[in-house]
Amino acid sequence: MRIVDNASNAMDLRTTPVHLGLGSRAKPVEGFAWDPEVLRAYGAAVAADGAEGRMVMIFDGEGAGDHWESHPAGDELVVCLSGSVTVTREVDGVTDRVVLGSGEATINPAGVWHAVDTEGPTSLLSITATLGTEHRPRTDARPTGRAGTPGPEEAP
Repeated sequence: MRIVDNASNAMDLRTTPVHLGLGSRAKPVEGFAWDPEVLRAYGAAVAADGAEGRMVMIFDGEGAGDHWESHPAGDELVVCLSGSVTVTREVDGVTDRVVLGSGEATINPAGVWHAVDTEGPTSLLSITATLGTEHRPRTDARPTGRAGTPGPEEAP
């Protein structure tokens, strides 16, 4: 994984997310993967941006999501580019669901656990505050350990 300075070529946001950092900087993240080591490396590389850093990425998928996630450092914008998606949130023990069609968006507030399920092939754009992001398997009733981007106390 490496953060690229001064990229000017076309990129596919499905495989190469873009990090938005301090000073209104946009930098591609080459070699990104949903792997704990890559996530730690990404967190270390962008730690100076703190809670203001954001990742922009497109996800293509179909079916039920396999995990819950929470972004304690800031809100997340989820935009349905095509297809249909249901975003499920746990807010103070109450389940909240928002159904999005093509061109519609929702905001997952900072610190709120949420999951995504799609109806048929769907494409989503997310803009996420990644600092301290936590994941848990969809079957867990409560968070059990962390797998994600380091929080402020863990960043170098």
